[in-house]
Amino acid sequence: MRYNILSTVIGSNLRYIGIVMLIPVIFALLYQEANHSLPFICAAFVSVILGFLFALPKTTEKDIDSMKKTEALAGVFFSWVFFSLVCAIPYLFYDFNITNAIFESVSGITTTGATVINDYTIYPKTLFFYRAMTQWFGGMGIVVLFIAVLPKFSVAGRQMFSAESPGPVEEKVTPRIRHTASWLWGIYLGLTIVQLIALKFCGMDFYNSLCTTLSTVSTGGLSPNAQSIMGYNNQSAVIITGIFMFLSGANFILLYKVFIQRKWGSFLKSEEFLTYLGITVFFSLSIAFFLWSAHKGSFLKHITDSFFQVISLITSTGFASVDFIKWGADAKIMLFAAMFASACAASTAGGLKIARWIYLFKYIKREVAKIIHPSAVYPIKLEGKPVSDDTGSQIMAFCIFYFFIFALSAFVTALLEKSPATALSGAITTLGNIGPGLSAKIGPMGSFDGLCCITKWIFIFNMLIGRLELIPFLAILHKDLWTKN
Repeated sequence: MRYNILSTVIGSNLRYIGIVMLIPVIFALLYQEANHSLPFICAAFVSVILGFLFALPKTTEKDIDSMKKTEALAGVFFSWVFFSLVCAIPYLFYDFNITNAIFESVSGITTTGATVINDYTIYPKTLFFYRAMTQWFGGMGIVVLFIAVLPKFSVAGRQMFSAESPGPVEEKVTPRIRHTASWLWGIYLGLTIVQLIALKFCGMDFYNSLCTTLSTVSTGGLSPNAQSIMGYNNQSAVIITGIFMFLSGANFILLYKVFIQRKWGSFLKSEEFLTYLGITVFFSLSIAFFLWSAHKGSFLKHITDSFFQVISLITSTGFASVDFIKWGADAKIMLFAAMFASACAASTAGGLKIARWIYLFKYIKREVAKIIHPSAVYPIKLEGKPVSDDTGSQIMAFCIFYFFIFALSAFVTALLEKSPATALSGAITTLGNIGPGLSAKIGPMGSFDGLCCITKWIFIFNMLIGRLELIPFLAILHKDLWTKN
């Protein structure tokens, strides 16, 4: 580990994060809330000063170009840690205690969408815009953005891109990783603009359209409305938000092929996308049937609600078009299972990712086949490409650690909160960056504020390592990473 490179990476990211933190100041001026500018100016100042301090160790361009994967992993991890701390500063000005400020900050930038806010009427529009903005920058990845715009990372960008956006298999849309990052952010921005216009046309005002859009394409789910999407009482907004949640949960490389390269058949050729679509339809129809069996009424309404909630949870967005805590046990069990399904790799969604599930099922199928034909060779393929043994081992290790952390955090939370529903759903909803849980306390109309302090820190830990997909976190725990070389 060359500490000067680590320090330079963190410093560069912090300086540009400081600039991003000034955007809410512009919003405050436009909405005549200039008196709420100070929290964001202070946060920007702290971020820029820290950025310059971290940049003091001398680092040459040659050093940056020779960045190793381990250095990139550490750089990305600590950039996100400092990003979380800086983003917590504005909340302190609104009487959040330190734990709640960091919880709300981490929930925003990791696009989890869990909140500790109880009363939405006492905070200005600027703060809710700020929450949505942090989700939007965190959705595609703040480091990926800097790779796209900063010449300094033109060569080292590949290592940092892989560190922040680890997937089952490495994908890129162009030979140069900087161009790939630019295209991904371009598609991300395009989805944002189109949804913003669509929501405006369906009757929402600009402020709510903007905050909802930023929270949708990032699959974040924090809403300026205390009742989430349900609070707008706008069925068109529900449908539009559902469509864009689904698109944001798709592989952005696939979206590039379809919308930029005009390869319209790519959706039908993608094994992961078809599985994603199939899982969504299966869970949605199953829940709609359970709802109709229990409550009768309009089957179309049950279909709309179930599709929206399934898409919301599978894509780890966490919006609510209905208070699903009031649903029957069978429907809630299906929702709990959907939380584990996740969406596609290379999307803004959190969780295990469908590509890993596909690999796991193919691995099991291969092992069963080898019992019958032990000498046969059965290569495992994802999207038609063979998966190497090294990549397969990493997928298996990832899944094992994922479920281990889920089980451990759920067990400890159950002891602290005395509620299995809160523990189980809280553990997966934070580790998978989903948002609301399946108990009344942390449900879509609830708040995580009522949890004990230790539980909140467990969930903060879950949210961070869930967003970074465990790999950078596991890397920094290895003593060899910190050996000077």
